[in-house]
Parts: sequence; C-alpha cells; structure tokens
Amino acid sequence: MGKIIVDVAVSNIVTKDQAVRFDALVDTGATFLTLPSSWKEKLGKLELLETVELELASGNVIDGEICGPVKIKIGEFRDIVGEVLFIDMEPDADGNYEPLIGYLPLEAIPVGVDMLNHRLVKVKAIVK
Repeated sequence: MGKIIVDVAVSNIVTKDQAVRFDALVDTGATFLTLPSSWKEKLGKLELLETVELELASGNVIDGEICGPVKIKIGEFRDIVGEVLFIDMEPDADGNYEPLIGYLPLEAIPVGVDMLNHRLVKVKAIVK
C-alpha cells in the first residue's frame, strides 16, 4: 500500500477570504474531511451542525464537531460544497497536522482511488 496525499483548499462560503490550504491524506476508511480543531477559527463563523462521538483507528473514542457549509477544492477536481469534521489532533514533531479526506467528499466530486498509481481519478457518478 502507499499513501495518497492531495492538495486541499477549504473556504468559508460567506467570507471567502477565510480559508485554509493544506496537504491531506486520502483515507477511505474515514467518513468526513477531517481537520484539526485549531484551524476552525481560520474559517470564521461556521454553523455547528452536529457534535459527534467518534472511534479512531486506535480504538480511542473522541468528540468532534461537524460544521459547514464550506467550499472544498480537492486537487484539480471541481469545487464542492460540504461539511468539515473538526477534531482535536496532535501535531507531529515539526508542528504539522495530518488532515484526512474521507469518502463523503470523494463521492461528492466523484473521484476514485487508483492504488496502483497512488492518485485520485475522476469516475462516473452512479445513480441507482
């Protein structure tokens, strides 16, 4: 397996100058675009849609906040409007965080994961 890291930009729908840009890890085992709580202030006033209890891959249970709406740009794909999950994250030794791109924003675009070439690819939307 390899990692797929993609450039992401998230901005406030109302005040577009309140934005963050970062590299994020594609994690299809995650549900949401997940960001550190410390970045929430950078996006300005967002509506708190729900407080949720989450189980991490480590088995730890934490609380998170789903907020939105925000504009999300993943790589070179089209912009989408969606939600962000904010959780308390610990930065690495260099002070960097590891935001995650879960399956909901990927399906909204829609893009799929090409594991052979370690990249995201445009796919056809499926309506059943």
